[in-house]
Amino acid sequence: MSLAFIDIIILLIYIAGILGIGFYISKKASRNLQSYFLGGNKIKWYYLGLSNASGMFDISGTMWTVAILFIYGLKSAWIPWLWPVWNQVFIFVYLAIWLHRSKVMTGAEWITFRFGDGKSATLSHIIVVIFAVISVVGFIAYFFEGIGKYCTAILPWDLGFFIGDLAVSSERAYGLLVCILTALYTIKGGMYSVVATEVMQFVIMTISCFIIGYIAYISVSADQINAAIPVGWKDLTFGWRLDVDWQNTALPNITNKIEEDGFGLFGILFMMMLFKGIFASIAGPVPSYDMQRILSARKPSEAAKMSFTTIWVLYIPRYLMVAGFTVLALVYLTPELKGMGANVDFEKILPLAINKFVPAGFKGLLLAGFLAAFMGTFSAFVNSAPAYLVNDIYKKYINPNGNDKRYIRLSIIASTVLVILGIIFGFYASSLNKLTLWLTSALYGGYIAANVLKWVWWRFTGLGYFYGMLFGLLASTIKLFFFPEIIDIYVFPIIFGFSLAGSIFGTYLKPLENREAVKEFYRKTRPWGFWGPIRKEVMEENPGFEPNRSGKRDAINILTGIIWQFSQVVIPIYFMIKENYYAFAWAVVLLITTYLLKKNWWDKLEEADKE
Repeated sequence: MSLAFIDIIILLIYIAGILGIGFYISKKASRNLQSYFLGGNKIKWYYLGLSNASGMFDISGTMWTVAILFIYGLKSAWIPWLWPVWNQVFIFVYLAIWLHRSKVMTGAEWITFRFGDGKSATLSHIIVVIFAVISVVGFIAYFFEGIGKYCTAILPWDLGFFIGDLAVSSERAYGLLVCILTALYTIKGGMYSVVATEVMQFVIMTISCFIIGYIAYISVSADQINAAIPVGWKDLTFGWRLDVDWQNTALPNITNKIEEDGFGLFGILFMMMLFKGIFASIAGPVPSYDMQRILSARKPSEAAKMSFTTIWVLYIPRYLMVAGFTVLALVYLTPELKGMGANVDFEKILPLAINKFVPAGFKGLLLAGFLAAFMGTFSAFVNSAPAYLVNDIYKKYINPNGNDKRYIRLSIIASTVLVILGIIFGFYASSLNKLTLWLTSALYGGYIAANVLKWVWWRFTGLGYFYGMLFGLLASTIKLFFFPEIIDIYVFPIIFGFSLAGSIFGTYLKPLENREAVKEFYRKTRPWGFWGPIRKEVMEENPGFEPNRSGKRDAINILTGIIWQFSQVVIPIYFMIKENYYAFAWAVVLLITTYLLKKNWWDKLEEADKE
């Protein structure tokens, strides 16, 4: 593809601007670890919300979302429940508040807050650090794979090269270049750099979304869309089977892709996603950038508002772009996709559509926007993981009395090493879809059981947490290396059960240790759940203590929030495929659920800040 001069200028200005911001504000980040990793807890909640939204607007995820909407139609709106996407609802309704009350820096440090000190607590602390590092390396590989595919399809230059007899493809070379550029400003500027650049990136990306939505809406008609899609493509509802039949269309090999994904029995898939999703959401955010944004907020209510803002500003613009690219591809890109033969790569639909439909000038802005989306997500992960290695291992166990300059210097080294490991892992990744399914189903399947119990069960111990996480990590690793052909979501119950057995086994190996630490956790966090004996002791010591009685209200708000979020996914899709009655109906649902959340959740947030 040839780029106009204006497009190249826009790209260069963007790259120079991002690097400039990162280095300019690096002095703020270098004061101490609190400033480097959490921005000194002084960043306003709406900036953190925009930053978090930018971090979730990644290029790899957008390419995957366009691909699944193209293949599965409206039913693809359910497929992101694999993560599940509505874990953000659980977070803003109550988990962000519970997490922020700890006043710690990392998820691993939070484990010490939950279980106290001693050998068992130390083991639980170390295992969560290991999980954090593994997940970050996995996500860096995921981003590396996505940005390489995107750049190769979009940019006109072949950057492939040789190292001795080893050939490095243009796709890998682009991935290396962009990852190195992003790591530079992230490592230098820490959390201040991440938030500042991500707010700017979100603005660019949102403008790009509306531009693509406009181009697609005026470029295709309802009749053209209907002629390009198979029967069942527009159906949001489903039975046991997918019932989207591409066999008699111009792209019959999509049927093979559906079989490869393992999504043909959609009813069973949905039940698995629902089962996994509920437990994964109660488990809370994994120790990565999402948790770091929560801990960076100034107070508990602002942590909740930040998480709410992430959904509110992200989904409609993002799915307007996703649906726009999809309808353009359905109507106009069939010849290109058919020309790929049996090895058609549906993850390249997005860059192919940009090549063909976006005019000069807008193309440069859009390329900068997608580069922004990648850099935002990548930088968030690069900034989060070193906190675990430096704050939770080096500072805690090796050199607790070191100076801040040394800690920050080691954080920079740790970031660099993790980026290198992630890129090496990315060289061996076969596809975005496989990485996505492994990260969401297998790896996180091993995380869930122990992290549900830590919130809701008073008897759960540090040793139980250690064995639960260890058994889960072992099970997900065995799945990855020995059973790669099995669809990850279908083995989730096995991995979950294995982790749950480890959690219970470890818990009853010893009596409850650190009872005072558990009581302190309960007093500060005020969770609901199975806390009877601890609640009784706390209330005997402090008769004025008010236990959390909002479990029922939280459950209603969660159900409302899931519908609220889902409406923001389907409204842009229905709008783009010219199904205006459905778009209007879901817009009414959005208004009603917004009102209910305002009344039953937002207006009651001040209660969260009471100590």
